[in-house]
Amino acid sequence: MAGNGKLFGVLALQGDFEKHQHALERAGARQCEVRSAADLARVDALVIPGGESTTMLRLMDYFDLFEPMKAFGSQRPVFGTCAGAILMAHEVSSPAQKSLDLMDIGVERNAYGRQVDSRIVEIESKVGLLEAVFIRAPIIRRIGAEVEVLASYQGDAVLVRQGKHLASTFHPELTEDPRVHQLFVELVNE
Repeated sequence: MAGNGKLFGVLALQGDFEKHQHALERAGARQCEVRSAADLARVDALVIPGGESTTMLRLMDYFDLFEPMKAFGSQRPVFGTCAGAILMAHEVSSPAQKSLDLMDIGVERNAYGRQVDSRIVEIESKVGLLEAVFIRAPIIRRIGAEVEVLASYQGDAVLVRQGKHLASTFHPELTEDPRVHQLFVELVNE
């Protein structure tokens, strides 16, 4: 099995976490929902879905997950998409907010515009041509020295890796293409 017996958790507080579960299944990984620190403690890797980052922060605080997720990410792999990428960033702007500070990136929230400015485009990436779904997407404005850019759109990084962490400003779970999730599974298995 591609997941190598590892259990992949998907943060299931808000956002389209079920789509990530299906994408992980297509990538050959075992997965489960994470809603508590106890759930988090039993997984080998975590996916933070898109959604609304301030709402997710409130829910993480409400369920006492913020500090456990920060500690988890300091030891184990995390993949964040859209709002998940915002939560993983070192710094967040427009407006500023706290984050898990798991990757050395600076992210501007809703930088492509409002909901009506959402788009689906094809982008070149390290895993080949991808269909990228941008919904009120952030833009990665700053990249640290340890961060590898795996895909760009309009000159901005949209898929980045730092160690075993992966972040995308688009939604790979909204397509049938499992390659971005497969990439995360491979990072976890390295």
